[in-house]
Amino acid sequence: MTSGSLNARRRERELAELAAGERVDVVVVGGGVTGAGIALDAASRGLSVALVEARDLAFGTSRWSSKLVHGGLRYLAHGELGLAHESAVERGIMMTRTAPHLTRAMPQLFPMYPSTSRLQQAIVAAGLRAGDGLRRAARTPSSVLPRPRTIPAAEALALAPGLAPAGLRGALLSYDGALVDDARLVVSLARTAASFGARILTRLSASSLSSDRAHVRDGVSGDSFDIHARQVINATGVWAGTLTGSVRLRPSLGSHLVLAPGTVPMGTTSVNIGVPGETNRFVFLLPQPDGRVYLGLTDEPVSGEIPSVPAVPESDVDFLLSLASSVLSRPLTRDDVAGSYAGLRPLVEGGGRSADLSRKHAVLAGSDGLLTVVGGKLTTYRRMAEDAVDAAVRLAGFPASPCRTARLPLLGAAPRSELSLVDAPPRLVARYGTEAPRVAALGQLDTEFAAPVFPGTEITAAEVVWAVRNEGALDVEDVLERRTRLSLIPADAEAARARVAELVDKSLAGLT
Repeated sequence: MTSGSLNARRRERELAELAAGERVDVVVVGGGVTGAGIALDAASRGLSVALVEARDLAFGTSRWSSKLVHGGLRYLAHGELGLAHESAVERGIMMTRTAPHLTRAMPQLFPMYPSTSRLQQAIVAAGLRAGDGLRRAARTPSSVLPRPRTIPAAEALALAPGLAPAGLRGALLSYDGALVDDARLVVSLARTAASFGARILTRLSASSLSSDRAHVRDGVSGDSFDIHARQVINATGVWAGTLTGSVRLRPSLGSHLVLAPGTVPMGTTSVNIGVPGETNRFVFLLPQPDGRVYLGLTDEPVSGEIPSVPAVPESDVDFLLSLASSVLSRPLTRDDVAGSYAGLRPLVEGGGRSADLSRKHAVLAGSDGLLTVVGGKLTTYRRMAEDAVDAAVRLAGFPASPCRTARLPLLGAAPRSELSLVDAPPRLVARYGTEAPRVAALGQLDTEFAAPVFPGTEITAAEVVWAVRNEGALDVEDVLERRTRLSLIPADAEAARARVAELVDKSLAGLT
């Protein structure tokens, strides 16, 4: 294995090798969770790999999720037992083997008020029992995800103090998986792929693809050239159709609001609120380790040109605030919204509403031999990657080892019992795993790096330096938007911008 560090120096060296005409086994286009997962799967099988991303790792959909690692409960209601089982299996793999350091169990409350009928309560309870059956079938231990149960109103209020006590007759309590940060999962996948020799090249946009060639333009130098491969895989998500005519997608928009710490007293327990008139749709209040609460999500169809950074519609803001306020002791207003974000789901075209479309993934081969991966969910990225690489091996006819990613820990991963013993602040361990002491050491060697990037945040200068030296950050936006997620609250990003810019410039200069 080689170093898993990504930085400007490595990018320049590996880009020069490909520009000079070196041919690789697989070129992956797209630096989201699917593309990074494919790069890791292929590289860990012994194939030579280049991943090209037009902007930055996790620039698109992969940083705009609810940060949940779903067990597939929703799919059961649609009769998609296979997809539900697959989701539960992949959730278990991520939480117990590949990324324990980036995942956690999140308690989920389903509060019961007078507006909740006994039939609705029975349906939700039956669904949770079925979901627990999926957990057991996936062999995820109850020590990781406890069994669901019914709790009295007093316990529900103790877990989620922000709930309105009037009329609360109890709640259903279950557990699902959650990510500390979805963008960090993508970066970890890419770095682990790089440790197996994959070339991870951001700021490299593809303008045309064929089965064995990607024509790219370097966003840093402006140079254009071809990258040659034995097989090209298009993993650009909602933008897949701009590079091939062999897929038809119906993107849907999922909006989230970001509530600043202290806005809603939630503890560590999420609250699921049923959407009126729907039997299987919920809005979530999702507390984060840093005290923020995410409120989402919607599921609305999107037509026309796909934006690079989607905006949250005003109607979604009103809908989310109104529904959340229906179960809270203090109604939410627009003044409580510190930030917002929206993500696009690359759903395979079908009939009916976008909320009802299947989350199944598909690996499609065009008439020219180009492979395209579409659909799916963040939770099932590993299975999507395995299927894509299997298809590439069959189509191109090159030898490769069997898939090994189901038992391949990402950089920083370790069993939870070992993570609890890592000698570093718990907040850093939750983001960097066993690499946390190396991040903390930057602040110990230079006290300048131990200080927060602005008063009121826990993000330190050391984390910015680490992002540039080891995580492929090339500019200020890479750090604010996708390595630290400070930009989820715009006011925090602006407070940190000057200091982060200074640190990025110094760190890049140190790499030359």
